[in-house]
Amino acid sequence: MGDSSNLPLHVVQAYKGKQACPLGFFKVSVGHDPCLPCPAHSHAPLPGSHECVCQNRYYRSPMDNSDAPCTGIPSAPRDLSYEIVGSNVLLTWRLPKDLGGRKDIFFNVICKVCPAGSSGPCVRCGDRVQFEPRQVGLTESRVQVSNLLAHVQYSFEIQAVNLVTELSPEAPHYATINVSTSQTVPSAVPMMHQVSRTTSSITLSWPQPDQPNGIILDYQLRYFDKAEDEDNSFILTSETNMATISNLTPGKIYAFQVRARTAVGYGPYSGKMYFQTLMGGERSDMVQDRLPLIVGSALGGLAFLVIAAISILAIIFKSKRRETPYTDRLQQYISARGLGVKYYIDPSTYEDPSEAIREFAKEIDVSFIKIEEVIGSGEFGQVCFGRLKHPGKREYTVAIKTLKSGYTDEQWREFLSEASIMGQFEHPNVIHLEGVVTKNRPVMIVTEFMENGSLDSFLRQKEGQFSVLQLVGMLRGIAAGMRYLSDMNYVHRDLAARNILVNSNLVCKVSDFGLSRFLEDDASNPTYTGALGCKIPIRWSAPEAIQYRKFTSSSDVWSYGIVMWEVMSYGERPYWDMSNQDVINAIDQDYRLPPPPDCPTVLHLLMLDCWQKERVQRPRFEQIVSALDKMIRKPSALKATGTGSNRPPQPLLSNCPPDFPSLSNAHEWLDAIKMGRYKENFDQAGLITFDVISRMTLEDIQRIGITLVGHQKKILNSIQLMRVYLNQLEPVEV
Repeated sequence: MGDSSNLPLHVVQAYKGKQACPLGFFKVSVGHDPCLPCPAHSHAPLPGSHECVCQNRYYRSPMDNSDAPCTGIPSAPRDLSYEIVGSNVLLTWRLPKDLGGRKDIFFNVICKVCPAGSSGPCVRCGDRVQFEPRQVGLTESRVQVSNLLAHVQYSFEIQAVNLVTELSPEAPHYATINVSTSQTVPSAVPMMHQVSRTTSSITLSWPQPDQPNGIILDYQLRYFDKAEDEDNSFILTSETNMATISNLTPGKIYAFQVRARTAVGYGPYSGKMYFQTLMGGERSDMVQDRLPLIVGSALGGLAFLVIAAISILAIIFKSKRRETPYTDRLQQYISARGLGVKYYIDPSTYEDPSEAIREFAKEIDVSFIKIEEVIGSGEFGQVCFGRLKHPGKREYTVAIKTLKSGYTDEQWREFLSEASIMGQFEHPNVIHLEGVVTKNRPVMIVTEFMENGSLDSFLRQKEGQFSVLQLVGMLRGIAAGMRYLSDMNYVHRDLAARNILVNSNLVCKVSDFGLSRFLEDDASNPTYTGALGCKIPIRWSAPEAIQYRKFTSSSDVWSYGIVMWEVMSYGERPYWDMSNQDVINAIDQDYRLPPPPDCPTVLHLLMLDCWQKERVQRPRFEQIVSALDKMIRKPSALKATGTGSNRPPQPLLSNCPPDFPSLSNAHEWLDAIKMGRYKENFDQAGLITFDVISRMTLEDIQRIGITLVGHQKKILNSIQLMRVYLNQLEPVEV
């Protein structure tokens, strides 16, 4: 207390522990400890107080000691201002004048959208708007707000809070600023694709921003060596959405970002994507084909060590996670040699599937997940739409696969195996795994949500609504995803349009990595049990996969050719209504699918290359991507249709035209084209004779109640053949 000579005697005696503390003083416990004066903004209402009570509008937080001063809530932030940075808004402010007597100070951001002309109240911004580094609990006096709409009036409130704000009945004090986005720059470019590469250059392409907000004048590409500081970056400007970056170092991995510019200015840079130049003397071949040659020629005496390491891996993969050091060493060895490729590890090599899950998938707290709607059913349980909200991050939509109750150990292994596979992949055209829930029930696999669902059903719903170039762009995305999986040494085994998912931006992503081992025999997914006992999707499988159960990247290429046919026919069923055995026989006799209607010749020829009987003659996915990139760069190549002079040597299947001379009525005709289910539709409409039926249009077919698009097309195609037949029967004038 300092000098006590000027204090009254009773205060001095209390201070020395001889009696109870007077008003305005306190001590925590009874004894000879001295009385202490009440700390700031508190008082002792009675003599002998053990603690001092906070004054009105002052508080102690639960973390404060009982002898700590009482504190208040902070005043509003000062000098709030904004700056337009690309399509984003940077908000900055100064600390409040009054911190309430505390050092802990945080800021929250409230975003509101206000109607033009003050015609109504402002409403909270939706989930679309994002805040960096976060929206609540900011410790710095700045925040960047992105994903704002153009020509919108926004109001931002910056609240100042501390650890006693929640104890106060007063609302937090805040500063407000209005921001108008009457003009805004382009949104971010969503992704980049590698078109080609050499030892010293990489050619990249990218789509236009989702929100160009004007005419794109040019693009600015920023790149730097991944191993060096980001400050040592280089800039290249391109007037098109493609650029070749030259003077690069062989075998180096570079980070690339791109942004678009309009008359208003540059938009934000895209996220970083990494691409690697070829090694010196290396050709653009697939890694798995290249590795033995590199080991044999470049490594010489070290080849034995590599073979020994792989042999050790094969043995120890059968045990638990003891193989990790060997796996990591091999991965490091491959990276050290400049291959830059991470190889896929089969989860079945783990004795305990939980070990694989822990290594390849992130566990998600079930409280972060909100299931909103069941959208389908899978082999093991339900498929749901929901939302995922990590603490401090924005909420976003996800797809959730659940494992039904009463599952067996084998089903549990198989269910988690798909997550362990997905968790090893990271590519714009491969479905992304968010994580898993294994510590609660039901067990869940959480992935990104693809708004447009499976590619086959999406195309059937949107028949005829896309340009050929858009369809080729979808095919390019699928091929890029398969090139990545092939480089990872992963064989899909069930590549089909039903296993490709499409998002709202028409980006196609390869999915269903566990499905190929657990195929069900149903009408929508026809399978065939091969000689070796495995179930195979016949219409999408290569001959060696059907006959010998030989699955490789080359058999995936065959399947990709079928996917190309599905895309160009808008989801038509491959081989139509032919039986599985008829398909097998036709392929064995070198028959191949014909081009779909209006399919460019160059695309059908690429399909036929994918369907070469000898797998070594089929193109690699890297070559397929390159071929599609050339078509995209030169769309005139897509205008030619029909086989023309480049008709391939393989005979082409037709959609089984009926033998009209042997048919006498509509019922026989419908049976011949396997559409007998519609006899009653034709009878009720009075469509009995060929002469009447031959004059039917697509609208007539729809009018009599035939709603399936594939059946409409099949009947209309047969009617066109019927017209040819009837014209041939007309008498010829002499």
